[in-house]
Amino acid sequence: MTDSPSGTPTSTAAAPATAPAATPPDAKRVPAPRTHHGDTVIDDYEWLRAKEDPEVVAYLEAENAFTQSELAHLEGLRVRIFDEIKSRVQETDLSVPTREGSWWYYSRTEEGKQYATSCRAPIDGPDDWTPPRIEPGVPVDGEQIVLDANVEAEGHDFFSLGSFDVSADGGLLAYAVDTVGDERYTLRFRDLATGEDRPETVPNTSPGATLSPDGRYVFYTTVDDAWRPDTVWRYELGTSAESAVKVFTEPDERYWVGFGLTRSRKYFEIELGSKITSEVLLLDASDPTGEFEVVWPRREGVEYEVSHTVVDGEDRLYVLHNDGAEGFEVVSVAVADPRGERDVVIPHREGTRLEGVSTFRDHTAVSFRRDGLARVAMLGPDGLDEIDFDEPLFTAGVGSNPEWEQPTLRLTFGSLVTPASVFDYVVADDMLRLLKRQPVLGGYDPTDYEQRRVWATASDGARIPISLVARREQFDRPSSARPAPLLLYGYGSYEISIDPSFSAARLSLLDRGVTFAIAHVRGGGELGRAWYDNGKMLTKRNTFTDFIAAAEHLIESGYTEPSRLVAEGGSAGGLLMGAVANLAPATFAGILANVPFVDPLTSILDPELPLTVIEWDEWGNPLADPEVYAYMKSYSPYENVTEQAYPKILAVTSINDTRVLYVEPAKWTARLRDVGAPVLLKTEMSAGHGGVSGRYSAWKERAFELAWILDVLNETD
Repeated sequence: MTDSPSGTPTSTAAAPATAPAATPPDAKRVPAPRTHHGDTVIDDYEWLRAKEDPEVVAYLEAENAFTQSELAHLEGLRVRIFDEIKSRVQETDLSVPTREGSWWYYSRTEEGKQYATSCRAPIDGPDDWTPPRIEPGVPVDGEQIVLDANVEAEGHDFFSLGSFDVSADGGLLAYAVDTVGDERYTLRFRDLATGEDRPETVPNTSPGATLSPDGRYVFYTTVDDAWRPDTVWRYELGTSAESAVKVFTEPDERYWVGFGLTRSRKYFEIELGSKITSEVLLLDASDPTGEFEVVWPRREGVEYEVSHTVVDGEDRLYVLHNDGAEGFEVVSVAVADPRGERDVVIPHREGTRLEGVSTFRDHTAVSFRRDGLARVAMLGPDGLDEIDFDEPLFTAGVGSNPEWEQPTLRLTFGSLVTPASVFDYVVADDMLRLLKRQPVLGGYDPTDYEQRRVWATASDGARIPISLVARREQFDRPSSARPAPLLLYGYGSYEISIDPSFSAARLSLLDRGVTFAIAHVRGGGELGRAWYDNGKMLTKRNTFTDFIAAAEHLIESGYTEPSRLVAEGGSAGGLLMGAVANLAPATFAGILANVPFVDPLTSILDPELPLTVIEWDEWGNPLADPEVYAYMKSYSPYENVTEQAYPKILAVTSINDTRVLYVEPAKWTARLRDVGAPVLLKTEMSAGHGGVSGRYSAWKERAFELAWILDVLNETD
């Protein structure tokens, strides 16, 4: 027995977590009617939303106990996989130093420690643009510890660093920490001359605090009751937190508010964005208490971002926008008159999606996407000069480049076979200089593996790219051999691209003969804005049918077979997992859903829930539009669980997640169990949307998931 909030004894939903879990928990049914547009739905499991109710906690713990019991036979495999991951990682390591001001900044990881230590070392002189070679275990002259996250995390089950900004003179650090997982951070300030924290603290901030160039003020954002960053504050150091001045508030619940400083450190930026519209306000950073001015007034459906540059001594803005340009274009406008004449710098190009502009004093880099791959080019007098990387699949991007006057461009690069790499591109010499390739211990040889791109055809004729990687012998197998086990990953929302990148943990699958594949389905951004538009709102079903088409293509092409195919996705990709489980259960042997968005209709119908209103531009507004309501109901995983044979399903969630509430997978798995589905639920009881914190904890969590995948594929040792 346990006490309900009213004090009345009630029976618990399941046995205590400490009791042996021989049978799955049986969630009680409490019919809760919901009526919209003349349609009434009875929801038996909405009661699980009461996070503070001891009965709900007991149920989640009972589910954890059942999952632990069901997967106890995998403990040895989990330990082996964790040891494999750990053995491949150079645990004591350093990042490539980045110059900012008079210092080189870098981070250290040490064997046995969960978190990184942020450090810095002095530059040799103003012309020193070559980062020092720093070796693990070798002392660095003049090294100073800026922040040791291991120290800050002591005594906490969860730790996340949300802000990290050093003043222009290098004397002050503004940093913010979350020790719960709810993404509300406490902002603190450290005197880097003494290493001691100042007495000021500011609670309940969002990530991304920014110090003014003079170090006198800090700008930060806070969230509203729906967890939406909506307000910018200016706080003067040395005063009480209550004296912070509200600089800007965005009342429209569709818009998120961000704050930053241009690379030139000449202008503060307030950035406002819904899913389809944006607006930027600027303020001269030499006048931090001044008034912000709008660059371009918002227009529904027009997105833009700005970068400060100087042309012939005049302050100008490069504006990346989609006003009449589906793939975006870049124009130049005067800071003094941003709504005046526009000079086209980079025109819209068919088949190319411009994604970002990085301006420096003497050069400009452009991030863009073509043929489904992320690329980088330099802006030259004749247009874009792409920086070439000699691999068929890869992802290249602009890295950390805080200095306005630097003569180099820091780049990141990786692929399904090439570990994460850091380059400096020397602009004057048109030369790439490899600074570091992440070590993979244990004799990893990229030539033992092969990556390739194949294309599936959707029911409407769209061609769906699929990226694959496997040990080379897997692809060289004779056609008569049994198809290989395969893990197919998907996401497909928010124009987010799942690019081909390296994973040391993934080697535990590949080296056991498993092929890994990514289905680049519509709703993502891999093939441009139209690819995204055709996988959202009233075309969302394309995301699900694309994934099924990709799976069927891999089966028909002999890469795998249904009994050897597992699907994986997280967050909005978890919605994808829930949808394909209902639509094509016989296609998959197992489905892994991480923090899955599987009860979207309930969530999007409630504007009081975190982040709901801003999501209407992605999914539609079922509260106001009966067509959207009916469409979302037609694909919602929770709404469409039926009496059919489901594959094995593992759902993983976190109780403090503010983006996809734990209640969604809890309700979904309860309903799946009603129809006899072989489903397991694992809830982290002290984490948020990103799961557990700390690298060792993250490796253990991934080992848990990989062991389950291998078990489903019958590939355990």
